Amino acid sequence: MGNRLSRIYTRTGDDGSTGLGDGARVGKDSLRVAAYGTVDEANSTLGLLLAAEVPDDIRSLLTTVQHQLFDLGGELCIPGHAAIEDADIERLEQQLDRYNDDLPPLKDFILPGGGEAAARCHIARTVVRRAEREAVALARAEDVRPQAVRYLNRLSDLLFVLARVLARASGHGEVLWNHERRR
Repeated sequence: MGNRLSRIYTRTGDDGSTGLGDGARVGKDSLRVAAYGTVDEANSTLGLLLAAEVPDDIRSLLTTVQHQLFDLGGELCIPGHAAIEDADIERLEQQLDRYNDDLPPLKDFILPGGGEAAARCHIARTVVRRAEREAVALARAEDVRPQAVRYLNRLSDLLFVLARVLARASGHGEVLWNHERRR
């Protein structure tokens, strides 16, 4: 394991720079820092979701995802490092199919809501989508393994499906967008 922090503040970032995992220093506003910072934010939103009432199977799945997001943040923080593999993406797809199979087909758009856990899941989904956009922006400027972007894309899809599952499980149901409300 790497160095342990014995002191939380170092003052080395007071000039607007931060250290990457390979020791390089970059601006705190760099595309790389934005990408792994938003992955960290997404992980925190999953922690907030897990603080709500969530079925045990979903809790276990999301805890695994939190560990993988931490790995992904490390991958983005260390240029050239690989942490997320195709098998991780395939497992997300399997879970996505598993939870989606029991849901009725979508006929309308869904508004974020449907109970506390579902609403928190929608927040996590939108933060993961932003992390994906920032990883794509980074990939246009620097080398980023395609697995990083694919993982975030599948995760946002999974979180959408889990939000539907959680809305139904809570008894609140899904909140459908009323596109005819202005007519």
